[in-house]
Amino acid sequence: MTSKPMSNGPSNLLDAARWYLARGFAPIPVPAGSKVPVLKGWTDMRLAEADLPRHFNGTGNIGVLLGEPSGWLVDVDLDCEEAVALAPAFLPPTGAKSGRPGKPLSHWWYVCEGAKTRKHQDPASKKMIVELRSTGAQTVVGPSVHPSGELYDPLEGEPAVVDAEELAAAVAALAEAVVGGRRQGAGKAAGAESARKSTPIHVAGTPSAPEAAHPRTVFAGCPAGDALVRRAGAYLDSIPPAISGSGGHSQTYAAATAMVHGFGLDPEAAFSLLWDRYNPRCEPPWSEKELRHKVSDAASKPHDRPHGWLRDAGPVEATDVDLSGFDPERRRGAPERPRSERPPDPGPFPEHLLRVPGFIEQVVAHNLATATRPQPVLALAAAICLQAVLAARKVRDERGNRTNVYCVGVAPSGAGKDNARKVNKNILFAADMVEHEGNEDLASDAGLITAVEAEPAILFQIDEFGRFLRTIGDPKKAPHLFNVLTALMKLYSSADTVFRGKAYADKKRNKVVDQPCVSVYGTTVPEHFFESLTADSLSDGFIARLLVFEAAETPARQRAKATGVPDAIKQAAEWWGSFKPGGNLAPEHPQPIVVEATPEAGAVFDALAAMVDAEFGKPDETGRSLWARAEEKACRLALIYACSANAQKPVIDEDAARWACDLSEYLTRRMLYIAHEWVADGVFDARQKRVVRVVRKAGGKISRSELCRKTQWLTQRERQEVIDNLLETQQLRQEEESTATRPRVWYVLA
Repeated sequence: MTSKPMSNGPSNLLDAARWYLARGFAPIPVPAGSKVPVLKGWTDMRLAEADLPRHFNGTGNIGVLLGEPSGWLVDVDLDCEEAVALAPAFLPPTGAKSGRPGKPLSHWWYVCEGAKTRKHQDPASKKMIVELRSTGAQTVVGPSVHPSGELYDPLEGEPAVVDAEELAAAVAALAEAVVGGRRQGAGKAAGAESARKSTPIHVAGTPSAPEAAHPRTVFAGCPAGDALVRRAGAYLDSIPPAISGSGGHSQTYAAATAMVHGFGLDPEAAFSLLWDRYNPRCEPPWSEKELRHKVSDAASKPHDRPHGWLRDAGPVEATDVDLSGFDPERRRGAPERPRSERPPDPGPFPEHLLRVPGFIEQVVAHNLATATRPQPVLALAAAICLQAVLAARKVRDERGNRTNVYCVGVAPSGAGKDNARKVNKNILFAADMVEHEGNEDLASDAGLITAVEAEPAILFQIDEFGRFLRTIGDPKKAPHLFNVLTALMKLYSSADTVFRGKAYADKKRNKVVDQPCVSVYGTTVPEHFFESLTADSLSDGFIARLLVFEAAETPARQRAKATGVPDAIKQAAEWWGSFKPGGNLAPEHPQPIVVEATPEAGAVFDALAAMVDAEFGKPDETGRSLWARAEEKACRLALIYACSANAQKPVIDEDAARWACDLSEYLTRRMLYIAHEWVADGVFDARQKRVVRVVRKAGGKISRSELCRKTQWLTQRERQEVIDNLLETQQLRQEEESTATRPRVWYVLA
């Protein structure tokens, strides 16, 4: 089947139809110069590849069916200038956006199971503002021609996978912001950004509206309250839901306490947020009476933390939606947005985090004893992944977290990256568990899902992971690999539920896996991995799912002897292989045991959650995306720690929680620093960052002549432009040193 990328869209309509079909989308013919299909029953049309030449055999346009026929591909159609401008502030990030020259980026694409078509019109003019298109609708895509004569962009990139209710709420909030801005001219649509749901929320101190049938109160609009509600809502979105039989009462009480004590909301506002943002995810959801009782109980009892500790943990954001950017005169004179501060470097990997008692400690010791160049940090990362796959689908914590993790070991070439992978491979082989090691290369997302279907508890060990990321991140380089990234993201979040692959007309190709537990251990050299980082990969959440372990240097060589797997390690692995909670049906429908956390461990997790919420309050989108997964990763790491320390009676105690939270925080802060150093906004910014890295590698100070020698990839003009801008933005400062002839110029990091 043809699956070549559409570099700016192929001119051949048939090639385009084949390409869309290969991606799992359902193409349909549309008359030339039109946006509307005319074939009778087009909504039910499902073309196979053999049908395409008959329908795409000349001039014409091409549309894509939306919703269920295309694997729940949906289109957010932005029909006005304001909606296009405000979309980044309201819509979830996505890697797939398209439009045409006259309306660039006017279509945002997502995969959103269960989404329904919704139209939002201006109540005064009745003109369309924004439309969420799903099943029963279609959108014309490149290489089609608009009635105006403009070419449509092809549907390239990878649509983000989002929740149906969240996307509908975001689209509704976007429409409300546009309407609010129009009502107030070029002023501000106060409070519109907080309207994540179609009905706003009441905040303490504002007048209440009459109670509606839905138990929700009305927000009367004040900027500070708007920001507070948004932050509290983001907090609820980040915590796990209550699950019956798994500490659900305590989990919900903790959420209610965070609302009334942590954020200082009044009980009614707290109830509204919990009902809208938290309760729908609980299994089963609480009744209104039960949830109100939780809030009332939380509000009436004293708390050991100061009132408003979450509210005061970070600055309240300014949340009014400023539409003044539509005024060309005001935009022309607007000052440049200040550059965000450089995140601090947390330094090398902390020594105290290298020890995890029990199985992991034994594997690390065996690794270091048999390595030509011992790498403790990489040995730890690989051992974590090994313990993760051994306990996969067999344990979970009280909040439903599983052991699947994605770890990356980063070290220079020749520094001993391969030994950890070999140790894992040998241990699984010795324990007769080779089926739990996946292929070392992934040829496509279909191949990945097939491997997971065959063995849902699986560890993929991938060398040259950075180069792999660079390849799969660009559909033009390798379209057959591009969807691997999306599949890995979905698998990461599906360990506690049923994973469903792409929807095909042939039902035999539809893959369903109950509770897949996929772990990844990748190794890479620093340059390849850091160069693979992009703004999209940071914002879409994939990098946030990674645990990146860096080896600082190449260690000294030792004359290590090759030895077999120690009996203690082999027996521990075999025990996990024979441990089958749930009986004979465990391979198809696992019933993992619940590993409980002590109250002391809960306090450690609460402290991390409060710190993460404080980071959410900072105006840094990259930081928000990375911090969003910090607590989840800590919970998984703590579960792995508990299984390593005591396989037969695992408990998440304070030591496990402390180690996991410290590790998650360190790796997140280190990734923030790396992202600031490597991820660029355009070609010029990339040049700047590369020059700064040259100066930093030279010890923070470099002579002009040396800088010229080390930046020969720049022309003289380009180099001077970069230096001038770095001096102007105070990232560098210039110093002069007197010599016998002319002064020597030095550049120093500011």
